[in-house]
Amino acid sequence: MNKIKTIRKAHLIGMLTLLLLCSCVPTQHAVKEANTTVPDQYLDKTTDSVNSATIQWKTFFSDPKLVALIDTALANNQELNIMLQQIAMANNEVQVRKGEYLPFVNVYAGAEVEKVGEYTRNGAVEQHLDIREGEEFPEPLTDFSVGLDVSWELDVWKKLRNGKKAAVLEYLSTIEGKNFMITTIVSEIANSYYELLALDNQLNIIEQNLEIQKNALEMVKLQKQAARATQLAVRRFEAEVYKNQSNKFEIRQEIVETENKINFLLGRYPQKIDRDSDDFINRPIDTIEAGIPAQLLANRPDIKQAEYELEASKLNVKIAKANFYPSIGIKAGIGLQAFKTKYLTSTPESLLYSLVGDVVSPLINRNAIKAEYRNANSRQLQAVFEYEKAILNGYIEVANTLSNINNLKENYELKEKQVDAMTEAIDLSIQLFRSARAEYTEVLLTQREALDSKIEIIETKRDQFLANVKIYQALGGGWN
Repeated sequence: MNKIKTIRKAHLIGMLTLLLLCSCVPTQHAVKEANTTVPDQYLDKTTDSVNSATIQWKTFFSDPKLVALIDTALANNQELNIMLQQIAMANNEVQVRKGEYLPFVNVYAGAEVEKVGEYTRNGAVEQHLDIREGEEFPEPLTDFSVGLDVSWELDVWKKLRNGKKAAVLEYLSTIEGKNFMITTIVSEIANSYYELLALDNQLNIIEQNLEIQKNALEMVKLQKQAARATQLAVRRFEAEVYKNQSNKFEIRQEIVETENKINFLLGRYPQKIDRDSDDFINRPIDTIEAGIPAQLLANRPDIKQAEYELEASKLNVKIAKANFYPSIGIKAGIGLQAFKTKYLTSTPESLLYSLVGDVVSPLINRNAIKAEYRNANSRQLQAVFEYEKAILNGYIEVANTLSNINNLKENYELKEKQVDAMTEAIDLSIQLFRSARAEYTEVLLTQREALDSKIEIIETKRDQFLANVKIYQALGGGWN
């Protein structure tokens, strides 16, 4: 009866201790939920759900040479290959976390030799001990063993399982990080490609304008011989020719640097970039369907990455809280042990086994656990704000680019009229100068303004292509 009371008393003390430890766990503040509400539409756009982000990049970009460049980059880009290794490591981390809440089973085998002094307790016992009739205790003593041992931490508070789930979410986050990198690489190559086409056309325009300026220079020289122009006019025309000749070398350098930027993204050493620049100014600009803002949450990899990070941070808070609770472990072992190998199979004499259960809980100096718990809460709040920021940033990027596309369209139409007017003005200024009805400065100024207008319309056309690439990326396209 007394023995039963003693057992019940021990159980009661254990339960009280457990309740005391659990009552010391800090109370978690209410978890802040992320605000994922977005407007129903972009500015004055309709709520049509058709979205260009769902188009694969090989279909979105119609230029086969640009498609070939992107294809090469996605196979050879070093940054992308580095990211793939991070994904592999994240996947390995999932396997590590998964193994932590399963039993650990180890096999062992050992051999030992020991010599003790005769004038010691163990030595005196061994001197007078016979193992079997006519067989003395071995000197020195050998020991051989073989067996299995098992250890298992019972995941009562789901700390280990939550750790595995958090690792899975981190793995999914790295997948989205890779997708976001793909969209970035695709857009960077497309941007550089269109910049390259624009530079080729600018170089061509300058060369065409140089022919006009050289003809004008010859005309002024003839006018000077006829005493109808001065040496000042000749020198001014010569200076304009030299200026545009120097601009050619600046653009050629920009072409080299832009080509090498593409080569770097493709993971290769500098070489010529294959491209078609002749029809650049006449290429049509495709219409982009923006869909509705809510689609950003599913299409943009950076937003999905932030969402996975948020979910992982919530689990990490639970893991940090579980550290306050006792950990329950079970250890067991079974094997064979004998001082001679021939006795290892003699059972039950050589058989050994054990079974141990323990409960371990932090009792004193839990400041480190409390600090980590508070940090986990703070990291969870950070993840909420990062998620909200990603959504807001995505919406603003799309809204800004849609506005830019509309303004560039209007701008380009006006630039076309400006170029037509300035091209006609060049012929008029030369005719008037020949008939002494215009000053040479008017001819110079007209040629300069005509060149500037042609350069600007090429830049505007380039910006239209870049805006289309930007909106495709901002909507979440390019990774699929």
